[in-house]
Amino acid sequence: MKMHRFSIGLIIVCWSAIALTGCSRSPRVSFYTLEAAAVPETPTPGMTPISVAVGPVTLPQVVDRPQLVIRVAANRVELLEIHRWASPLKSEVPRIIAANLAGQLAPARVSAYPQNASENADYTVLVDVQRFEATSGEGVTVDAIWSVRRTGGGTPRTGRSVVREKAVGESYDVLVAAYGRAFAAVSGDIAQAIRVEVSTPQ
Repeated sequence: MKMHRFSIGLIIVCWSAIALTGCSRSPRVSFYTLEAAAVPETPTPGMTPISVAVGPVTLPQVVDRPQLVIRVAANRVELLEIHRWASPLKSEVPRIIAANLAGQLAPARVSAYPQNASENADYTVLVDVQRFEATSGEGVTVDAIWSVRRTGGGTPRTGRSVVREKAVGESYDVLVAAYGRAFAAVSGDIAQAIRVEVSTPQ
């Protein structure tokens, strides 16, 4: 009788373990991309059809990874394992800047590194992102040093854009959207520098 009860108990334990194993699934991973600003691609007055190559772009090592990185204290960050970038930021950032410039500098032809070799473009844009920082419930900061170089020589035109965008709510979607707005502002500064460069006699 004792053996019978032991066997029944063992079967119950085994079935419970199987049920728990079946119910424990890995958390669903969310993937994010940066979105270009909604700028109509209308011809810029006086703008000649130039070609622009964006990249390569450098990023702080702390954020140059698949996971979204959130600052949680002055000296501490958190890697979000189930919230990730759909593609590496080193290709995502030049893509978003190129997409913004295409609208802001129409009818210019703008491509992101390495889609187009920089030596084939009229102008090359290099970007060194110093800060790419998000704080949940607050917003994001993008600090970028950039340069615009005319192919064939000349002194590069340089600048620095520091943009802070608020993100209302706890959703990570709003943080990613804030990053998109921040890079739209950075792209606007670069576009203005290109316009000045184009209008400056060689």
